[in-house]
Formats: sequence, structure tokens, C-alpha cells
Amino acid sequence: QVQLVESGGGLVQPGGSLRLSCAAPGSIFKRSAMGWYRQAPGKQRELVAFITSGGTTNYADSVKGRFTISRDNAKNTMYLQMNSLKPEETGVYYCNAGLDSSRPGIGYWGQGTQVTVSS
Repeated sequence: QVQLVESGGGLVQPGGSLRLSCAAPGSIFKRSAMGWYRQAPGKQRELVAFITSGGTTNYADSVKGRFTISRDNAKNTMYLQMNSLKPEETGVYYCNAGLDSSRPGIGYWGQGTQVTVSS
């Protein structure tokens, strides 16, 4: 069973920052587009950002300019730096390794890490 391991969630005040990490098996990580999804309470899971196997990044409009996705192929780890966080960005953040090198989605999922933005 493929295991993706997220870390870095927690409680942060509005306007604060967090960095999420996702570690994946190397055989999968290097050939996969990697993505971060968010599921807020009572809402559907949505794509926040993704990075292709070649390093091209893509962001949801709501996070552009505040979030940065990156990947370290030597460590088989993906990151999401989140700045200027808003209360509505509270939710469970899931890491995804896509079967496609250019797009996440269908593939493997982590267990999720909780992010709570609250004063």
C-alpha cells in the first residue's frame, strides 16, 4: 500500500503562516504530479495547488500570491508554504500523488493534516 505522509498542520492566527510537508515513496514521487487539496467542514474537497513532475506550478485563484508549492526530488517531499492565512482556509489538507505526471487527482492520497485558522 502506497503511503503518503503529511505533516505541518496546526492552529494559527489569521494572517499567520504554516508550512505543510508531504513525503512519498521515491518510485512514485519522481514521476507524479503532486497536489494539495483542502476539505473545509461541510464542503467538497478542492484543489489548492499542484506541481508537475517537471516543476511547473498551478494555484487556485484564492491562494495566488500567498501560497507557494514546491518539491524536493532528492528528499521525495513536497511542501506548501501558506502565508497570510484566512479563517475560511480552515480544513483538512490532503496530499495527492497523481498517476499522471502533469496533473494530480486520480492516484494516491495521504491521511490529511488539520489546519485551523482562528484567533
